[in-house]
Amino acid sequence: MNYPINNIRSDFPILSTTINNVPLVYLDNAASAQKPKFVINCEKKYYYTEHAPVHRGIYDLSNHVTNRMENIRWKIAKFINASSEKEIIFVQNTTEGINLVAHSWGRKFLTSKDNIVITEMEHHANIVPWQILAQEKKFELKYIPLLPNGTLDIAKIPLLVNKKTRLFSVTHVSNVLGTINPIRKLIKQIREISHALILVDGAQAVMHKKIDVQKLDCDFYVFSGHKLYGPSGIGVLYAKKKILEDMPPWKGGGSMIHKVSLKKETIFRNIPWRFEAGTPNISGIIGLGAAIQYINKIGLDKIKIYETKLTNYTMNALKKIPDIIIYGQDNRIGIISFNLHKYHAYDIGTLLDKYGIAIRTGHHCAMPLMSYFRIHSMCRLSLAIYTTKEDIDYFIESINKIKYFLNKKNKYL
Repeated sequence: MNYPINNIRSDFPILSTTINNVPLVYLDNAASAQKPKFVINCEKKYYYTEHAPVHRGIYDLSNHVTNRMENIRWKIAKFINASSEKEIIFVQNTTEGINLVAHSWGRKFLTSKDNIVITEMEHHANIVPWQILAQEKKFELKYIPLLPNGTLDIAKIPLLVNKKTRLFSVTHVSNVLGTINPIRKLIKQIREISHALILVDGAQAVMHKKIDVQKLDCDFYVFSGHKLYGPSGIGVLYAKKKILEDMPPWKGGGSMIHKVSLKKETIFRNIPWRFEAGTPNISGIIGLGAAIQYINKIGLDKIKIYETKLTNYTMNALKKIPDIIIYGQDNRIGIISFNLHKYHAYDIGTLLDKYGIAIRTGHHCAMPLMSYFRIHSMCRLSLAIYTTKEDIDYFIESINKIKYFLNKKNKYL
């Protein structure tokens, strides 16, 4: 495959950084990916020459930025194959997108007679909002359990989903295990039992594979810009138009109103703007548009092929390390969590940092998943379009050095 990895790496200025006097090897991409010059320069240009409030002014600069923002909304709709740009709502991140659904749709439509089904592998962002809402509305919250290989026990679905199930909320890809959930199969199975709406947390999927929300037939899909090589503080909630039209606003203020009166009820704007109160993160939206443009130029199909090969290469290399524990199955996106024998994940992460290698350690905002595996923390490496085999070789070499050092140290304690 002709994948211009060297050209891609040169697009990311931070990759030339040194940490502890050695070149940075950045393997924490599932938490937040780095930004290419194209995205950085687009945001910079906005602040230098284009900044103005959107949806407010009658002057040219304001109209220009407003049109640019709305054009990006259309590009995002095209990127995930939404049927209309009106199905795209700008939010701060995946977490806010899920909370928007919980506070708007959930508070209006859920009662104590209903139930919601999620899974044991979810990020806290797809657990806590539903727990809070369940306490408030007194409905039952159920969980599809995990299997030892890091996949969902879908055989339990008929025991958990019933005609009272109003929502099924699931991650597309586990942020800990890299497990790719069979979303279409899950949706089909659940809809044979109930009329539940489907929410998909796409935070770990949208940068690795092509997303087609119409083909998935989900009702909501959420993702964050900062994992998609875009800025922090910007994300997207996709929702089917017919569902959005029945949802009330969850925040009040400027931009989302049509008319306000002290004597009469406030009239809200149409979708999607009724869900975007206040001045939006304009530079973030422009940066997200640039990130999508950058990804499209490379091609998600090429990215998927490259990252799949690199993931397999990494898995094979890790398996050769004695006493390593790898969590989850081999068929995964480039997210690999592991522990090294009896050593604490924080110790491994701290020592890797001395070699200039950045990984994530801890519970990864997935404490129920940690409880399932009866541990408190894991090391996690996560790949990106700019990760190379040389990065992985250096990582494996460093892990072996750390293992030798820790074994030798413990020998004399």
